[in-house]
Amino acid sequence: MINPFFTNKGPFKILEIFNLLSIPFSPNHSNFDINDIKDLNTSDDKCITFFHSKKYKSLANKTKAACCITLDKLKEELPKSCIPLVVKDVLISTAKVTEKFYPNSIYDNFDSSVVEINKKKFEFEVNFGCNVLVGENVKIGKNCFIGHNTIIEKNVIIGDNCSIGSNTIIRNTIIKNNVSILDNCIIGKKGFGFFPNEVSNFKYPHIGMVIVNDFAEIGCASTIDRGSMSNTVIGKNTYLDNQIHIAHNVQIGDNTIIAGQVGIAGSTKIGSNVKIGGQAGISGHLNIGNNVEIGGGSGVIRDLPDNSKVMGYPAKKFRNFLKDSR
Repeated sequence: MINPFFTNKGPFKILEIFNLLSIPFSPNHSNFDINDIKDLNTSDDKCITFFHSKKYKSLANKTKAACCITLDKLKEELPKSCIPLVVKDVLISTAKVTEKFYPNSIYDNFDSSVVEINKKKFEFEVNFGCNVLVGENVKIGKNCFIGHNTIIEKNVIIGDNCSIGSNTIIRNTIIKNNVSILDNCIIGKKGFGFFPNEVSNFKYPHIGMVIVNDFAEIGCASTIDRGSMSNTVIGKNTYLDNQIHIAHNVQIGDNTIIAGQVGIAGSTKIGSNVKIGGQAGISGHLNIGNNVEIGGGSGVIRDLPDNSKVMGYPAKKFRNFLKDSR
């Protein structure tokens, strides 16, 4: 899906990318166009991608990208058709290239285009409260309700039969049909991505978006960050309780229930029909299978296969947790 929220300044010649990363350009390479930067899975032969961990070896083996920012020890995992751009720090180099393509994705300044909703015309009548602000190119479906003091920033798409609570801010987001978003939520802000520096931390661009699928519900005071390279996705008929944080690139399957004050770190994938108890914490870059149950207060630091039942910190099989707690 093309991201409607950030303008791509490409294409750029591959020589420009080499120069940006201070990599010698071989005379054997042709100086072709690179149209975009994408992840390993979605790149095509006009894109640059990145590969920084053996955890993503299977994706790297099959990537269709024209070239890939990677480490010397990983370059052999790439297809012969993919030119390796070997660097010392893959993520910082990727951030520099992403910023070149999408220079406006670093900061999250407020949308200066917003106006009072009663000054806008929509295809369908919208039911709204007091002091509701809407940006440019916002689409709202039929039979939708928007609460007091809520801001819907530019380019946001809201489907039919949706309810948006009061004091909520939505940007960089596509909301499907029959979705409920309760009061005081912030959806679509940039994620917590940066590289520490003593003088000024180097911020990682976030060019993804948030997609909330049909019949989902987002509880009060929850925050959902947009993706950095891919999208943050909330599955169909998935319910989030109050005060939940979903970090960038997290993907949650269908029919999943997550209780209050749960935090899910970046790039973790949660399956369908999962149940997560209150105040559980799930580390980043994990794969949580389908039909998994995670007890309240648990700390998940490893992948969990389908049908697992775990509790405790670090999270262990529920039966073992009860045995060790006697």
